[in-house]
Amino acid sequence: MNNRIFLIAHAPLAHALRECARHVFPDCAAQVLTLDIVADADPAASLAEARALLGEAGDAPVLLLTDVFGATPHNVAQELAKRPDTRLVTGVNLPMLLRSICYGQEPLEALAARAVAGGTQGILQVTSATPQNQNTRHHDPEQRDHQQ
Repeated sequence: MNNRIFLIAHAPLAHALRECARHVFPDCAAQVLTLDIVADADPAASLAEARALLGEAGDAPVLLLTDVFGATPHNVAQELAKRPDTRLVTGVNLPMLLRSICYGQEPLEALAARAVAGGTQGILQVTSATPQNQNTRHHDPEQRDHQQ
């Protein structure tokens, strides 16, 4: 059974990360649940909404990803993490989410480790002004190809 991924973050980060992931993996929508918590949201109401969304995961194990340790989204996720088939990782970024989607079929413990590795390996200090993995040719208006 594939794991589900549940993003809980300050609005609009959870939804934005999911949309970015859908750009790379168009079919990942069912695998990734999101909850954006708005400023001044009632924590009890946020927890109730999160529990309802978690119910959509059914019996699937769930990797919970949050943005900031100790903030409301994290605290909500920490309550959800009391369920035995969940793991919680905080500090979510796009590389972490993409790695989690790629390895969503692995056992939950391994998936959590992959998420942490993807998140940390996606953080680099870049000193070169030259874009990486890009074609460096000059633009030719007669050329009709498209590069993303």
